[in-house]
Amino acid sequence: MAASDRHRRILFRTIETLEAHYAKQPDVYVSGDILMYYVEGDPHQVISPDVLVSFGLEKKERLTYLVWVEGKTPDFVMEFSSKSTYNDDLGKKMDRYAFLGIQDYFLYDAEGLFLPSQLMGFTLVDGEYVPISDDGDGGLHSDVLSLDFHVDDVGLGLYDPVAEAWLQTPAESAEARAEIAEARAEQEAARAEQEAARAEQEAARAETAEAEVAQLREQLERLQRRR
Repeated sequence: MAASDRHRRILFRTIETLEAHYAKQPDVYVSGDILMYYVEGDPHQVISPDVLVSFGLEKKERLTYLVWVEGKTPDFVMEFSSKSTYNDDLGKKMDRYAFLGIQDYFLYDAEGLFLPSQLMGFTLVDGEYVPISDDGDGGLHSDVLSLDFHVDDVGLGLYDPVAEAWLQTPAESAEARAEIAEARAEQEAARAEQEAARAEQEAARAETAEAEVAQLREQLERLQRRR
């Protein structure tokens, strides 16, 4: 499906961010744009979420997601809507995900042109999707993921309210660590310069004191010679 550079960039970043967030949990599977077959023996019963998260599954590479093999459907799916997909995302796909029992369904419009709201979220209640209300800070909370989704300068930000931290990709985390290390190095260099300046001041004071002592000795010697 054709998509803009912005759409593709934010989609890939979202998957990468979620993968990094769950990297240390071996039973959380994160994927995207993978064919998910949900009726054994019927290859026409297939759907392909842009983003999915499934708890209780081994973290491994898969060619396809076979529901009858995995024993469950994903817990969270997200669609990145475009001009050619937004009607299905709000219609047939939404109905299909509800039928499959997927708990949280989120939609994001990278261009802000097609969905009623740029970011939308739904949670399954009695077999039907109910809209998730704004958390008061412009974000939508997924109970399944325990994460907040926000439209931000990056495009789509993910926030962990427990850790009180914005999620980052591995590259972003590495860059942040490098910036912190650079700032610390600059602070250490500044402290070293301050110490060197203090040492110079102490040396200058010592020289001044020595000069004063020498001058006093000369004066004392002159007085003694006059006697």
